[in-house]
Amino acid sequence: MHLEISGHRTKDQGAISRQSLRSLRPRSKMSATATGIHPHFTSPACRRISVRLPFPSFAGLRWNSTRSGSSQSSSLSTSRGKAATPVLVYASGKPLQGRSLRVAVIGGGPAGGSAAETLAKSGVETFLIERKLDNSKPCGGAIPLCMISEFDLPLDIIDRRVTKMKMISPSNVAVDIGRTLKPHEYIGMVRREILDAFLRGRAAQKGATVINGLFLELEQPEFGDAPYIVHYNHYDGTEGVGTKRSLEVDAVIGADGANSRVAKAIGAGDYDYAIAFQERIRIPDEKMTYYENLAEMYVGDDVSPDFYGWVFPKCDHVAVGTGTVINKKDIKKFQLATRHRAKDKIEGGKIIRVEAHPIPEHPRPRRVKDRVALVGDAAGYVTKCSGEGIYFAAKSGRMCAEAIVEGSMNGRRMIDEGDLRKYLEKWDRTYWPTYKVLDILQKVFYRSNPAREAFVEMCADEYVQKMTFDSYLYKTVVPGNPLDDLKLAFNTIGSLVRANALGKEMVKLRD
Repeated sequence: MHLEISGHRTKDQGAISRQSLRSLRPRSKMSATATGIHPHFTSPACRRISVRLPFPSFAGLRWNSTRSGSSQSSSLSTSRGKAATPVLVYASGKPLQGRSLRVAVIGGGPAGGSAAETLAKSGVETFLIERKLDNSKPCGGAIPLCMISEFDLPLDIIDRRVTKMKMISPSNVAVDIGRTLKPHEYIGMVRREILDAFLRGRAAQKGATVINGLFLELEQPEFGDAPYIVHYNHYDGTEGVGTKRSLEVDAVIGADGANSRVAKAIGAGDYDYAIAFQERIRIPDEKMTYYENLAEMYVGDDVSPDFYGWVFPKCDHVAVGTGTVINKKDIKKFQLATRHRAKDKIEGGKIIRVEAHPIPEHPRPRRVKDRVALVGDAAGYVTKCSGEGIYFAAKSGRMCAEAIVEGSMNGRRMIDEGDLRKYLEKWDRTYWPTYKVLDILQKVFYRSNPAREAFVEMCADEYVQKMTFDSYLYKTVVPGNPLDDLKLAFNTIGSLVRANALGKEMVKLRD
């Protein structure tokens, strides 16, 4: 809470009586204590107050208290620096005696690593539990430019700086994308095993305890502020079978992916998910030169009925993959078609790794319950149309951790569901437009081959490229120019009409 009393009168200020001021004082004679909770001020509504008193008798008087949750006592002081009797303190959560807030982060990907780092460096006792410390998720690995600076990522974990992309239609019409990029702009390509290990390592440096373990079960608190008990199998690297262990914590962040066990523990509900399938292929050096700063995206019913196929460059190989929601059983057929579409450029390559993983399609019905929150894929934060998840995973982990740090006053107080809901409110307010726009684009342009032809044709427009890259690289929905937007609308309609007409003619030829 922050309460200021000032005696500066303005024309617009109404009078506040001394009786009104007295009503703000505690009715009990008990002075403020280190616990920070006064019996008269126990309403959760007492969060932040700023009062300006218009009468001159209080000129120069300041009544200061720390923000909600602080354990420090209030004090009255005058402009002359003399202390007065403490009169008011309020905090939302009770102070923790002799220890810091304890938080378990389940899952060590971008969401878990970012959450653990933020918590640990801010005074929260943090435990990061991850089973596969060398995990290489089947992920295209593209990250936006803003993530590199925002998360202070070292450039040596960026395998490639993509400045050109080819969008290839069902009829193999290729459109070059990237003409609007500025000299310093690029899309970073990373390997998940490298990025994830870096984020976990940095969390450990800040004080987090990283546990090589498999999360098994979350035992609910027996009452109010009682601890959660996290049950997991611990692995020390010497045995294949882990040993059962338990851990008492005050809060839990579920960052354990699309098949989240934490989500199941809180009854978060189900969601549709895609299957992503990817092969890492080491190709000859002369062919790798072609992909030095180039990525390819293929659209068409052959590579996916509702997504796209990709060829993304890595340090010494390319990642070739695809995904689908509506026809998971045929994922290998779609992968074969993706390889076939790119065969001239990857011919002679050797498959060095095969990966598959579920990818969520929309946020879960419940993302917070009591002192448990979901982030990243566990919460369902993967965008439609582009299938991007790395940045949003890391960002959600950080946002959730920041809400815990703020609510607990840097680990000194207990938190509650209200603190975690601040993270959800901020997340939805910031990113809902992005998810909605991409959802609409997928529904319009990924529904048929004629629509995909129109989509690729539209991507040739420089205005579309600029709007797309600006939104992607900096993670904002960029407001457009009204005249250019109108022109784009007409061009889009024209592309859809032409593509549908072409589709009908192709059907006739097949018949």
